[in-house]
Amino acid sequence: MTSVFYTNYLVKNIKQKEEQKIQHFKDAMIFQLSSIEISERNPSCEPDLTLATNIMAHSDVPMILVTETGDIIDGRNFGEKLDSNHVFLAKELSRIQNSGKTPLAYEYFGVKQYIYYKDSNLIKLLQYYPLAMFFLITTFIGIGFLGFRAEKNAEQNRVWAGLAKETAHQLGTPISGMVAWLEHLRMMKGQDEETMEIVDELGKDVDRLMLVADRFSKIGSEPELKEQDIIGLVHQAFKYMERRAPKRVNFSYPTLTDEPKVAHINPPLFEWVLENLLRNALDASGNKGEIKGLIFEDKDFIYLDISDTGKGIPEAKFNTIFKPGFTTKKRGWGLGLSLAKRIIETYHSGKIFVKDSTIGEGTTFRIQLPKK
Repeated sequence: MTSVFYTNYLVKNIKQKEEQKIQHFKDAMIFQLSSIEISERNPSCEPDLTLATNIMAHSDVPMILVTETGDIIDGRNFGEKLDSNHVFLAKELSRIQNSGKTPLAYEYFGVKQYIYYKDSNLIKLLQYYPLAMFFLITTFIGIGFLGFRAEKNAEQNRVWAGLAKETAHQLGTPISGMVAWLEHLRMMKGQDEETMEIVDELGKDVDRLMLVADRFSKIGSEPELKEQDIIGLVHQAFKYMERRAPKRVNFSYPTLTDEPKVAHINPPLFEWVLENLLRNALDASGNKGEIKGLIFEDKDFIYLDISDTGKGIPEAKFNTIFKPGFTTKKRGWGLGLSLAKRIIETYHSGKIFVKDSTIGEGTTFRIQLPKK
């Protein structure tokens, strides 16, 4: 704000100085013309025109000399080529006249003529100076804000990655103990079928915990990607969730006999994404409805659509749902879709988004994976 006031002060003073220069130019011109008229009447009288010539030569204000009838006599201080370009001078004269500036009048051999002038380039530059300063300040603030946000996001990522790795580390000890106890039970009760059935089920849960720990250990590090038929993973994830879903929820998904769709993925992390999407679909369905999985491809990408017939998502929240902490559930931390987005976009160079959603009818999430 201070620079605006100070710039306006400078512009006002420079304008006054330039108006004085124009006035001096007019006076010098009148003196020169008068001297010429006198010398024509009296050839023996040769007045000194040095001062008037210097005043006229050192004026840097753009001006146009015009006759009383509107004819352009000459232009000054527009540039060496433009001063004699009558097409350009006519356009500039029109602009000056439209600006409302009052020209200075003088007489030449009894004929009235006018000096039209405009602000010099210095004034124009000063007038734009506050805007330039505002733009620079805004740019610096914007860069600072982006840097701060990037650092904040990086710090959050480090916290999440550290928390994930620490969780995996903490899970490792009890999981190892559980594996050892299961092996001990197999050795001690190997002949007891009922006990062995329980041990086998516990073994499946321990395998599941090992998979969860492995997933957490991969967060924050560069995962290894390999060529994998995603139909098998999708089939497995749907099958796993189907066994744990209410009977009123119908599942439709690709079968293992379908043509393979191969992409570069990290299987444990990709399965994590599938499970998060399927859990959300189950929660949205309210223990009834239909959940579908559809896989197709084009030249460059493989697409996976997961649809449900649940309550739907408002369009305004299509992007919000992927932010950490956002949840509509009474339980949960709101990290499922955020992790899914990170896994697909950061680790697999793909995309995950809400393809479409209608309130009361359902939602379709789309995963897009590059083939290369």
